[in-house]
Amino acid sequence: MIVLISGGVKSGKSSRALKLAREWQRPVSFIATAEALDDEMRERIERHKTERAGLDFTTIEEPLDLAAAIMRSGEYVLVDCLTMWVNNIMYYRREADFTGMLDAFIEGLRSKSGVIVVSNETGFGNIPADELSRRYNLLIAEANRKTAALADRVELMVAGLPLTVK
Repeated sequence: MIVLISGGVKSGKSSRALKLAREWQRPVSFIATAEALDDEMRERIERHKTERAGLDFTTIEEPLDLAAAIMRSGEYVLVDCLTMWVNNIMYYRREADFTGMLDAFIEGLRSKSGVIVVSNETGFGNIPADELSRRYNLLIAEANRKTAALADRVELMVAGLPLTVK
């Protein structure tokens, strides 16, 4: 079972993903893509760690090579999130590798018993004025489309409420 949870910023995606992962009642590999590059991100990461406290989760911190992280993970996996992963690809100037990295990640998902992937839906807003933001949105959209195509279920979070899309 592969589930994609998408939605806007602070729409409840991560909380929903944790709720679904708890329902497995099995050990879960939590693949964290965020890096603590500033104080705000450090605080966010700590909040997310606190939310996972007491759960049977093994955290794998991997900002770039999601395919390798998937292969190192157990049978049940929560990936949080594709949006930060795309950010990292751009930050580390690996855009030329994006398609191959995404395809390897997607292929890795097929080998697991349960996967929850979190991502942002960036396509609801205006077309950004700057070229960097437009490229970022296009990469996230491609990652979301390919993940959704493989997923058994897709949920869109709106104001903390899950809407089943697929």
